[in-house]
Amino acid sequence: MSARQFDPGPPSKFETLFAACPPPTAFREHFWFDWGPVFYRGRLDGSARVLAIASDPGATERLIGRTLVGDAGQRVQGFFVKIGLDRSYALANAFPYSFIPSHGSSAKKVLRDPEQLEWRNRLYDALANPNLQAVIAFGAYAAYAVDRWPTAPAVPIHRLPHPSSHSEPKLLDAWRRAVTELRGQVTPDPDVQLDPNYGDTFEESDYASIPRRDLPFGAPSFVGDDAWVRASGGHGSVNRPDDFTIEWLAPRSNP
Repeated sequence: MSARQFDPGPPSKFETLFAACPPPTAFREHFWFDWGPVFYRGRLDGSARVLAIASDPGATERLIGRTLVGDAGQRVQGFFVKIGLDRSYALANAFPYSFIPSHGSSAKKVLRDPEQLEWRNRLYDALANPNLQAVIAFGAYAAYAVDRWPTAPAVPIHRLPHPSSHSEPKLLDAWRRAVTELRGQVTPDPDVQLDPNYGDTFEESDYASIPRRDLPFGAPSFVGDDAWVRASGGHGSVNRPDDFTIEWLAPRSNP
C-alpha cells in the first residue's frame, strides 16, 4: 500500500479504459455534457474489498475529478466507517457524465444503450478484483446498471437508497440493515473504530470526511468535509446554476 497521502491518479490499465469511455453524444441533452466525465474514487490497485456504484458525478465531483466527494459522498464515507473501512473500497457510477435529474424518464434508455452498457461493464469488470467481498448499488440508476452486469462477481450485492434520497426513514432503515449484514461479510481495515449504526435520524456524526488519500494532490484542505456548510443549513459548497456555470464557495479562513 502506498504511503502517499493523495491519489496519484489511475494506473495505466485504468487510464486506457477511462480514455475509451464513449461520450453519450446521442443523449447529450440529458447530461451536463460539456463538463466531461468523472470516473472513480478509491483503490484501483486490487485491494478494494467493496465496490460501490452510485448514479452520476455532481458538481463537486466535477471540480475535484473524483466521484462521491461532496455531501452525498461524505454520507457514503460515514457508511464505510460503520462497516470498518477507511480505504479498501472503490467507487464508480452508472453514468460517468453528470445526468440532469429532471430527465429521469430517459435514464434507463441511456443505461441500456449497447455502447454505454459495454463500456460500463468493462469498467465494473476491471474494478471487480479477486479481493472483492461485496458490491453496493446506491440508488435506482446504480441498481439498474448492476442488474445489467452479466459478469458480476459471486459476492453479496446490496441495492440501497441513494445517499441523497428524499425519504430519510427509508434510507436509514435500509442502510441500518445493510451495515449489520456487511459487518459479517467484509473484512475491516486495520485499526478502524466502528461508528455506531444509524439511529432514527441522520446526524452529523453519521458523515465522515473524505480521506486525503482519495483526493488528487493540491485539492484545497476543506474539500471533502462540508460540516461547515451543513451547520448553516446547506448541503454542499458547490452549486450549478446553469449548464455552463459552477459556483464554488470556500469557508472563510480565521484571521
